[in-house]
Formats: sequence, C-alpha cells, structure tokens
Amino acid sequence: MTAMRAGLIYAAAVFAVGSVLGVVRILVLVPAIGATAAVAVEVPVMLAAAWLICGAVLGRIAVGQGVGDRLLMGATALALLWLAETGVAVVLGMTPGAFLRSLATAAGVLGLAAQLVFALFPLIRRTRA
Repeated sequence: MTAMRAGLIYAAAVFAVGSVLGVVRILVLVPAIGATAAVAVEVPVMLAAAWLICGAVLGRIAVGQGVGDRLLMGATALALLWLAETGVAVVLGMTPGAFLRSLATAAGVLGLAAQLVFALFPLIRRTRA
C-alpha cells in the first residue's frame, strides 16, 4: 500500500510538471521545430524533473528497498500517468482511439520510451538511509 501511495504522489507531481511543459511544447516548440523535435527537447527536462521528484517522494515515504516495492511504485505511477494523459486527451476532444494512434508516431514512441524510464526510476533511485 505504501508503494502504491508513493506511486500516486510521484505520478501526480510528474504529471503537473509535464502539463506545464506540454503547454510550452505545443504552443512554442512544435510550431518552431515540429512535434518530434519538440518532444526530443522536452524529454530530458521531464526525465530530470522525474528523477528529482522520485528522490523526493522516496525520501519522504518509506517505500521498501526491495524490487517488488519499487516496481509496484513505478507501475502504479505509470498506470496513473497513462490514465491522466488519456483523460486530458479526451477532454481536449480526442477519442481514446485517436489518442492511442498518436502514440504510434515518432513523437509518441519517444514519449512512451521516456515514460518507461520514468516508471523504472523508483527501482534504480536510491535514497539516503
């Protein structure tokens, strides 16, 4: 239960940062450099933020050091992030099918790869004892 709670907090914080960066990406970067290049610029910033957020969550919530607890935190965060992103896409007028198809683009695949790394951060991130 602790790992799932940590995953919820991790996902919510990263989603909040991603929402702000997503607006900048869509309004500023995409018109200037295109969708794939814009995602390529955004991904390192998002992963750096996720790394820091993951460390902060792990420093405040006593998630076990075992692989199972850490994978559960990451899987919970990933599932919640995907739900949130799908929800936003639907609210903005996309059908769930159109949203899923958008993930098959170069920009979508790059974003998905970054999300998988985000989900692994709890496993590889260590906190001070």
